[in-house]
Amino acid sequence: MLLSLTLHQFALIAQHELSMAEGFNVITGETGAGKSLLLDALSLCVGARADSAMVRHGAENADIYAQFDVTDNSVIAEWFTQNEREFDDEVMIRRQLSSNGRSKAWLNGAPVSLAELKSLGSLLVNIHSQHAQQALLKPQFVVQWLDEMAQTTSLAVQTATSYQHYHQLKRRADDIASRESQRQDRIQLLQNQLADIAPLLSVNYDEIEAEHEELSNLEALMHEASRSLHLLDSDTDEPDVMSLLGQAIKLCDTQAGVSQTFGLAAEQLHLAQQQITEATALLSDYAEQQLPDPERLQTLDSLISLAHRLSRKHSLPATELIEEAKAWQAQLEDLENEPSSDALATQIEAAWQEYLTSARLLNDARKKAAPQISQQLIEQLQPLALPNARCEFVFTKRADSSQYNAQGCFDIDLLFSANVGMPMQPLHKIASGGELSRMALVMQVLQATNADHNAAKPMLVFDEVDVGISGGTAQVVGELLRTLGQSQQLLAITHQAQVAAQAHQHILVQKHHNEQTQSELVVLAGQAQVDELARMSGGVTITDVTRDHARSLLSDVKHP
Repeated sequence: MLLSLTLHQFALIAQHELSMAEGFNVITGETGAGKSLLLDALSLCVGARADSAMVRHGAENADIYAQFDVTDNSVIAEWFTQNEREFDDEVMIRRQLSSNGRSKAWLNGAPVSLAELKSLGSLLVNIHSQHAQQALLKPQFVVQWLDEMAQTTSLAVQTATSYQHYHQLKRRADDIASRESQRQDRIQLLQNQLADIAPLLSVNYDEIEAEHEELSNLEALMHEASRSLHLLDSDTDEPDVMSLLGQAIKLCDTQAGVSQTFGLAAEQLHLAQQQITEATALLSDYAEQQLPDPERLQTLDSLISLAHRLSRKHSLPATELIEEAKAWQAQLEDLENEPSSDALATQIEAAWQEYLTSARLLNDARKKAAPQISQQLIEQLQPLALPNARCEFVFTKRADSSQYNAQGCFDIDLLFSANVGMPMQPLHKIASGGELSRMALVMQVLQATNADHNAAKPMLVFDEVDVGISGGTAQVVGELLRTLGQSQQLLAITHQAQVAAQAHQHILVQKHHNEQTQSELVVLAGQAQVDELARMSGGVTITDVTRDHARSLLSDVKHP
């Protein structure tokens, strides 16, 4: 439930914090006083688009804070989990509007996107303006409302899921069929590309290049090895490294007993002598090896030539080309393993039969519950100045199975007539604005009383709920709203004293013309509430008679 709504520099309101009561809250006030400001502010907090005109004249920013108690609300807790936000028993939403047209939003102190705010807001608040009431009575809403009343929502979800599964399979098969020729062309291309590059996939190309480079220059390298050997250890009388190193070792060994330095130097020279001996052995083996096998060099030539040709063809370095070939192989496996459209036919038929079974069960359940639900509508509408109201749900099977959809195989219309002797027609075609508002109200009341009383319910907001009614009808509407307020929180704007008298909390919006026009919010009680109800009943001049009438309205309220 909404605990409080705080407004700062918002439109005609400079600063105000309003605490909301449980149950039925009502807003009244003179025309133009700013009654819709509270609804506008609440709408912004649940994701409505901002308008810089809502910032109070002369201010840079307007701020609105909405605080909700969501204790034990599993629906809201699940939203916080799905959106990876920390859940608390209270939700604080802040919306800031700037005079430059920009707006920001925060959820429990952390920035939140408008899309997230709308998603959460739809779970916290359900706003019904006059236009929204008309939208609620479109055929799609009628079907959803009937499912909630008939407790067939889970079966409706199952039917929709089955339909979506069928269509996913069918779209997949259609897609595969439409690109079958392209698929085969792609398979052939990949197979050819992989066949071309296959010799390179079984070798390490870097090692091949290095081996080719060495074998191509082997004679020169063997000659260089011989020259290095001659310098290190020669059989001639010319001085070489090993003979010179031996002389140095002998000198150091001789003086090692005199100086520690010579001893250390002798140790290092012995190590050097050992390493040069090993290097000499390596160079000797290299210099004396056989010349390369011409076939091996030819094989390497062929591999490198192939790599260069394919590299030019695909505009990729050879090493990258080999990596790309791995991706080709993966694509080829996916395409070869992809089922044909014919292979999916059995799955599609099974999914269609599953959908038909679910849709038939759903339709049977809806038809069974519809007469009782339409009778409940009639019983609730008749006291609202619609004594001859008649309602009926009509099921019309779609002519062709191609017209079946996620809601089932039947079109469902709610037919309505308010007058004796007049045929019933779809509600959205013949109902007046006042009839629509009363029908919407009755449907909300029935939905609320039919729902699980332990389930968390959003706050309901009605704008101009009393359009087209007056007198005793208005009192019945007020009583309905009060009844509804026993199961969930409501906020409604009304011009009818009979409706306002039924509220658990009465909020008056009044305008003051000082240096700058300002609207003020006042929670009424006692004599102040009597005076406001008298004004609503009798006009500008409040008399003892209108006050007595206001008191009688309050005394007629059935508590709680």
